[in-house]
Amino acid sequence: MSDTRSRELLGRLIGFATVSRESNLELITFIRDYLAGHGVDSELFHNAEGTKANLFATLGPRDRGGVVLSGHTDVVPVDGQAWTVAPFAMIERDGRLYGRGAADMKGFIASVLAAVPAFLAEPLQIPVHLAFSYDEEVGCLGVRSMLVALEQRPHKPLMCLIGEPTELKPVLGHKGKLAMRCQVQGAACHSAYAPYGVNAIEYAARLIVKLGEIGERLARPELHDARFDPPFSTVQTGVIKGGRALNIVPAECEFDFEVRALPGFDAQTVADELGAYAEAELLPKMRAVQAETAVRLQPLSAYPGLATPADSEAARVLALLSGSSEFGTVAFGTEGGLFDQAGIPTMVCGPGSMDQGHKPDEFVSLEQLQGCDAMLMRLVGYLRQPA
Repeated sequence: MSDTRSRELLGRLIGFATVSRESNLELITFIRDYLAGHGVDSELFHNAEGTKANLFATLGPRDRGGVVLSGHTDVVPVDGQAWTVAPFAMIERDGRLYGRGAADMKGFIASVLAAVPAFLAEPLQIPVHLAFSYDEEVGCLGVRSMLVALEQRPHKPLMCLIGEPTELKPVLGHKGKLAMRCQVQGAACHSAYAPYGVNAIEYAARLIVKLGEIGERLARPELHDARFDPPFSTVQTGVIKGGRALNIVPAECEFDFEVRALPGFDAQTVADELGAYAEAELLPKMRAVQAETAVRLQPLSAYPGLATPADSEAARVLALLSGSSEFGTVAFGTEGGLFDQAGIPTMVCGPGSMDQGHKPDEFVSLEQLQGCDAMLMRLVGYLRQPA
């Protein structure tokens, strides 16, 4: 396989502005037509509105489990970022390929598509499945419908490789995430009579302080897992809004917080503890002034962590593909925990670095793209073995 092909395909993929708030159907149609041109049928899983779709395709025998190559097609916005190149028109400069999604993670998808002729040219004993999803960047939402279908099939995939950018280093673990919104309903009045109102901002502040206390407790050394950086589950508040004027006691305040949880830690316990604190400590004081006050917790998104055992078959295959058994973890999340929950052991390894992801002038190096092409050729050799 020529790296020229993967580079050309990456240019085509970057040309589709698949920001999560927009449709990805043009890109999915391009991939479906590309696969059809090689005699490969694709299955689409649309969202409820019909504006986005996952794509699933199988190369090789269909009567047995196989290896999934998974990637998300959506990218983060470029709004407000100081790009020096056009974000949705790939440019090559000094051995780097620039464009939104070059690293995260259209580079991997391009390599996978470029490898399709090689997969088809071999007598594969183990099939390879292509799984390309939507809305990963907003909470790993799209892949879920595809996984529901895979769980119900008689030949569930044996394992999954997610090509998120790890600089082609083998990764077996990452943290999970829970994102929540807390809405505080107070009671307004003139600020000259502040004690007769319920200041929603002040009560929200107490809740945020409580979250900080929980985060400090989770950072205790006995709860550390040295495989991760930072080595403990974290809690942080990222967005807050409330109030209308300084001379009005604010009746509303809301803030968003997240928990980045080590595998095995249930992030929901943080939200439950915050809710219990509000119920026991804050609401009695608030309702002593105004009965209609409230604290509401609303989930925004969540995905599980990943901790694939280092002695598993998936880990053995990852070592074969990557050329290393020095397995690591990443701080960012992936769809891997969802594949794992569906009974599909999962590993993470792909071209590029997340140091470039989500930033202006995002790029993947030609060296990394070529390395991914080579990794997929090693996968061809594995798939030729008897199942």
